[in-house]
Amino acid sequence: MQEVKKPKKPLIFYYVVVVLILFLFNFLAMPWMARRQIQEVDYGTFMSMIEEKNIGQVEVQEQENQILFTDKDRTTVYRTGMMPDLDLTQRLYDAGASFSGEIIQQTDPLFSFLLSWILPIIIFVAIGQYISRKLMKNAGGPNAMMFGMGKSNAKVYVKSSEGIKFEDVAGEDEAKENLSEIVDYLHNPGKYRDIGATMPKGILLVGPPGTGKTMLAKAVAGEANVPFFSMSGSEFVEMFVGMGASKVRDLFRQAKEKAPCIVFIDEIDAIGQKRDSRIGGNDEREQTLNQLLTEMDGFEENTGVIILAATNRPETLDPALTRPGRFDRRVPVELPDLKGREEILKVHAKKIKLDQNVDFEKVARMASGASGAELANIINEAALRAVRSSRSRVTQADLEESIEVVIAGYQKKNAILTDQEKKIVAYHEVGHALVAAKQTHSAPVQKITIVPRTSGTLGYTMQVEEGNHYLMSQEELENKIATLTGGRAAEELIFASASTGASNDIEQATKLARAMITRYGMNEDFDMVALETVNNQYLGGDTSLACSAETQTEIDKQVIALVKKQHAKAAAILLENRNKLDELAQYLYEKETITGEEFINILER
Repeated sequence: MQEVKKPKKPLIFYYVVVVLILFLFNFLAMPWMARRQIQEVDYGTFMSMIEEKNIGQVEVQEQENQILFTDKDRTTVYRTGMMPDLDLTQRLYDAGASFSGEIIQQTDPLFSFLLSWILPIIIFVAIGQYISRKLMKNAGGPNAMMFGMGKSNAKVYVKSSEGIKFEDVAGEDEAKENLSEIVDYLHNPGKYRDIGATMPKGILLVGPPGTGKTMLAKAVAGEANVPFFSMSGSEFVEMFVGMGASKVRDLFRQAKEKAPCIVFIDEIDAIGQKRDSRIGGNDEREQTLNQLLTEMDGFEENTGVIILAATNRPETLDPALTRPGRFDRRVPVELPDLKGREEILKVHAKKIKLDQNVDFEKVARMASGASGAELANIINEAALRAVRSSRSRVTQADLEESIEVVIAGYQKKNAILTDQEKKIVAYHEVGHALVAAKQTHSAPVQKITIVPRTSGTLGYTMQVEEGNHYLMSQEELENKIATLTGGRAAEELIFASASTGASNDIEQATKLARAMITRYGMNEDFDMVALETVNNQYLGGDTSLACSAETQTEIDKQVIALVKKQHAKAAAILLENRNKLDELAQYLYEKETITGEEFINILER
């Protein structure tokens, strides 16, 4: 898409112009106009006027090498050059001259008043009238708000030769199927009207950040070949009451003029949050929301205007906004599955030069849980790595390393571990891998490394699922907790002590165990009772308990018992396979990074 909106000068530009003009006028124009009243005469004329005693006031300016003087009536100011004359002062006294005050200020009072007050006011009013007309014209007519405050800042896009199409958005087949109906309606509205069907006024795109909600909206406009108005929800909120509502009116006025068209409001939760009776609420935001509701469900039909909106927090939106008749349809834009990740990688890989042996399916499996934006970043990081290595094409190794860069950061070249720390990290990571390999229903180990990363991790074990995995059984979750505790169990078995390296493992194991008890109903005492609710599921999924204090105490006991049980199971697995633990840890200590194939070969021989 190509933006075609005409750029506008900022308001500060006009203020600077006004101040600059007044500055030049006061310091250049006024002295010049005042000096035009001074008559130039020769020194002989000056001497003659002294002899005739026709001298009023005299000012000797030695630095400028000149003399300013007036006639006896002080109606005209004269100027002449200085000449060597020792008796000049005495003759001036004898002629009755006065030496007090500055002659340059003794010009005509009426003329000084006009220069100092009337003329600047006239100039200022004229400039103000020009700026007002200019701004009103830019704001859309005489009824627009002063200085364009009530004008919409929507960016207007039209289709270009490089516009985004549905084929450029991969991994969201269900969302594209829902939105393709909008494109068909904009092309052929008659067949829908013939049967009596009306197209939804508003479509709400919901999903995690980076999944391509904005790109999908632009793809709809690109496919439909219609104008596309784009604006963020936060741009409606102003410090002046009523400005946001005015922007909404102006946005819909522009949309109706260019209908059929698409209006896209990104992050609509900035203005569409639920209204309540809290003291100190944002009246400006509520007025903006009310105006948006009126425009979407007003008295006149918005023929040909389709409203698209995107948000990461659909649960915070006002029910009046999401009801049928306003945002009729909700289109989820979720994280892509295995096939979707592979397609997204191929779309972004069209921009770079690739080696022939690149396996996108393997890369997609390794990038489990990645969003479209993260996958695009993986491709770009791989290309940057190829450039740093002075290669002309991106290889499979570049893509696999770029996944680790996105997940854990770059390798820390200057982080030097002591031999003891390096040995502890090696046993820790092999402990994770060995516990995972010795359990059923666990993802295969893809890679083990003890190279420190910029994210702060000193090493990690990568497990990769063979395919899509949508459900997890209780056994799988318990095995995952055991795998998370395997690192600490290995440290305790070999070194008879614990280190701080298991902090992230402890956090994940505790979170998973608590979810099993409070949300998944995997506990005999609580059965199928929801004791915890999830807030902001697309923004990290913060949770809040919904139970009594006594129940919370019991939950804590159950979580501790579950983690301790799996910790003991991991310790038993490692004790049973102590020889393989030592062999693998020594191999990892020497190599620093081993693949899943190397790990399995050592484990099975």
